[in-house]
Amino acid sequence: MNLSDLHPARGSRKKVRRVGRGPGSGRGKTSGRGTKGQKSISGYSSKIGFEGGQMPLHRRLPKRGFTNIFREEYREVNLERIEKITKKEVKPKDLKTAGIIKKESEAVKVLGRGDISSSKTVHAHKFSRSALKKIEKAGGKAVLIKG
Repeated sequence: MNLSDLHPARGSRKKVRRVGRGPGSGRGKTSGRGTKGQKSISGYSSKIGFEGGQMPLHRRLPKRGFTNIFREEYREVNLERIEKITKKEVKPKDLKTAGIIKKESEAVKVLGRGDISSSKTVHAHKFSRSALKKIEKAGGKAVLIKG
């Protein structure tokens, strides 16, 4: 098979209709936009969710629930992933370099899935009870980061 034999399936590639190319083309003058109205003018773009003046769906539907503005989000990290880091002291910076978290500034919570064999000092913003037990059982230390 030659590279010249490769081609798209018949009918899958279609030429773009060029508008505004004179009266003979059938799409000249107003270029298929009609004569008057909001959408006929150049530069027209409608806002997202605009329904022609009708009350938009996102305003018609009832709002429910409650959003806690003081909610704190934590990036969860399991012990099995911390185990793979060879350092004795594991900080959020080390988790970032290992690709476990995206930003060093993220709040980290250590969860207890998996086991930890070597004694490590783990720095995090929160620890689950099972993670604390497993770290201390292995002879390590869990250090809380303030803030």
